[in-house]
Amino acid sequence: MPVLEQLRARLVRQGPSLLRLPLTFMPFALQRQVLQQLLHWQFRQALADGELAFLASRWLEVEVRDLGLRWYVTVENDRLRICATATPDVRFSAEANDLILIAARRRDPDTLFFQRRLRIEGDTELGLYVKNLMDAADLETLPPLLRQGLTQLADFIEAGLQQDTVTFSRAGELC
Repeated sequence: MPVLEQLRARLVRQGPSLLRLPLTFMPFALQRQVLQQLLHWQFRQALADGELAFLASRWLEVEVRDLGLRWYVTVENDRLRICATATPDVRFSAEANDLILIAARRRDPDTLFFQRRLRIEGDTELGLYVKNLMDAADLETLPPLLRQGLTQLADFIEAGLQQDTVTFSRAGELC
């Protein structure tokens, strides 16, 4: 296998663990600001149309397991609010690569759920609303530069995961 493909597969596999330490030192205020801006871009129209009303006075916990990140999201006064702590009504957790692939519409949340790579715990009805919202997310609502960056990152992750699968299957060959 070419060296660059090996490097890509290794970065995809180990990249999140390399980012974990620096991200633990990122102040929550900065995390919240970045996340709120991203969510605002993605769900601006859904908020305006009242499609996120199901989250009003309810808390969604989002955990990125391999990065050690956790946020709590609700809708308050027709705006998304993100906090560092709350008592969640429903919890979503997954690895960073899987969440990126979901965001880029490269992986179906249902498939990852049944593969036990996306965990949904708590209020089943609320979890279904959130999952359906993830399914309906439209990349076209993102600014072009952000959409292109997400697409390229998803391409990189998919290629690295595919290379990892090829490497793993070749390791099992008896020759």
